[in-house]
Amino acid sequence: MSDFQFDAGTLTLENWPADAIRHFFPEIPWQWDPRIEKWRCDAVHYHRIVEIACVCQLDLGQLDPGESISRDSSVRWPSITLPTPRPEQERAIAAWCHTRRGVVVMPTGTGKTEVALHVMANTCCSTLVVAPVRDLMYQWHRRILRGLGYDAGILGDSHANVRPVTVTTYASACIHMQTIGDRFDLLIFDECHHLSGPIRSDAARQSIAKQRLGLTATLESSDSAMRAVADLIGPIVYRLPISEVRGNTLADYDVVRIPVALNAPERARYDQLAEQIASYVYERRQQEPEFEWRNLSAESLTDGAASQILRAFREKQSIEERATEKFRVLEDLFRLHLGSPMLVFTGSNIMAREISLRFLIPCLLSHCGKRERLDYLEGLRDRRYPALVANQVLDEGVDLPEVKVAVILGGKSSTRQAKQRLGRILRRQGDARATLYEVVTEDTNEVKRSRKRRRNDAYPRARQRAPRPRQNPHPETGKP
Repeated sequence: MSDFQFDAGTLTLENWPADAIRHFFPEIPWQWDPRIEKWRCDAVHYHRIVEIACVCQLDLGQLDPGESISRDSSVRWPSITLPTPRPEQERAIAAWCHTRRGVVVMPTGTGKTEVALHVMANTCCSTLVVAPVRDLMYQWHRRILRGLGYDAGILGDSHANVRPVTVTTYASACIHMQTIGDRFDLLIFDECHHLSGPIRSDAARQSIAKQRLGLTATLESSDSAMRAVADLIGPIVYRLPISEVRGNTLADYDVVRIPVALNAPERARYDQLAEQIASYVYERRQQEPEFEWRNLSAESLTDGAASQILRAFREKQSIEERATEKFRVLEDLFRLHLGSPMLVFTGSNIMAREISLRFLIPCLLSHCGKRERLDYLEGLRDRRYPALVANQVLDEGVDLPEVKVAVILGGKSSTRQAKQRLGRILRRQGDARATLYEVVTEDTNEVKRSRKRRRNDAYPRARQRAPRPRQNPHPETGKP
């Protein structure tokens, strides 16, 4: 008699010889655990093992063929008050229901959460919703309560209330899945591109759930992480191009690129730092052909020269991101869109703080408390605050008030971040047209990052606004 059990995010199988394991389960990565003298594999393979046992009529001991280990199964929704899904949402729901596993890729603002809530309403089974951050975890809790009338459990942020339907974060799921991995029949991963990391993937790897739904706006088929996500959740079952919903479900929009120039002192210092860094790299590669820039951070801990070059690189980045002309352009945009709420995205916390202090607008960063964040978002919605500046907090997921103007002053070269930031202003509000301004420091590495992040279908050919002509300062007053 064999013994088949869920154990700390894995499955264990006892009293099976190695040749039988290889014969019946060639696809399952069983490993022999000498500590307990049992075979062990990740819990994600549970249903495949059950299928093989059913086909081959294998006796797995305490597990009857087709029986679930899960302790919680069916769920009754107190009241379902979900809006009728739009055609694209219906197609997404139908595509997922056909396989019960897979990823739905839809642009921000097209209702991925509504798709998931309809899936939950249809399946009526124990469900764990995994979100990237605490704000989204609470947001999911509110949406489930409002749409399905169910007060879901919360696992994370000092809460440990696990119910048949529970919301959590990736960080908490990684920690607790080894004890709750056999309690849910459906997993929903919001912003599932976060799942590909070696640690966060435990949130999916350690669960026996057969039904799995991934939601994202930015998972590309060419992503190196795509294979990992497909193994843990399933393939892309539905993809909605932004071109199909632009001007319909989503607001129509313009992308305006505004080039700015470094002033004379900034340019001199920037070129000096660039020369210093280039000379160091050239000399290192003459001595060590295998030298790569990514080695510099580790070397800076013990090598004074490497530490100095790393500081120079960071100063160089700071100059291009915090160019004086960017603040002047931002002031002009505030005046141009006076009365319209705005979002300002930066590439660093320092730049966000500087803008907040200069223009007296709230600054939303990752360490802001829950009440502070709620006050900022409600203040933007109620027009108590004319604008909100953030680094990465608003890049994805968080429900924002109706904002139709955003300004990007810095950021990564990632097309994912570019799509996420554009999506923040595309929720439709009548026939209002959205505008995304991208302010880029010319003749710096910021131009390369800008080009890379705009290489996606969401960014049409941007209109370029000529930089404001600079006037020579008066010799006595120093003013233009």
